[in-house]
Amino acid sequence: MNAILLKALPYIAALLLALALGALYGAYHHGVSVTNDDWQAEWNARDTRDARAKEQNEAAERAKEQAHQQAINKVIQDGQQLIDQATADAVVARASADSLRGQADKLAARLTASKAGSNSCTAAASAAATRAVMVLADVLKRADQRAGDLAGYADQSHGRGVTCEQAYDSLGK
Repeated sequence: MNAILLKALPYIAALLLALALGALYGAYHHGVSVTNDDWQAEWNARDTRDARAKEQNEAAERAKEQAHQQAINKVIQDGQQLIDQATADAVVARASADSLRGQADKLAARLTASKAGSNSCTAAASAAATRAVMVLADVLKRADQRAGDLAGYADQSHGRGVTCEQAYDSLGK
């Protein structure tokens, strides 16, 4: 029996060695799997934190953008009110200027009518004076009309400039 045992001993030793190596490999493989699982869990946690931080940053930036847009909308609304007020003021000024031009026309007409009833001695002097008054009245009307147009353009340009400046300033906040 000893002889069989001695013959089987190398096989038994080889079998035990193979089992030991298999157990060691299994332990090693299990360790690698556990380590990989731990690292994968940490990477997943990091990815989750990164995604959450990205969402929070995007929400904060969206809130800033909406605040800027609301500020610009307010500036545009205020600027439009300035422009509307300037337009209304220009209409009132134009009506006043029309009245002034009407008065100048009436004065010129009165001078022309008064010339008809004068004698021939003073008719030449009166005609020259009437022409001068009519030219002056015409120059006054044209200057007043042009000044009104320029004032309207200036008021609207000012309103637009203020609106642009406020819109630019609101971006810096």
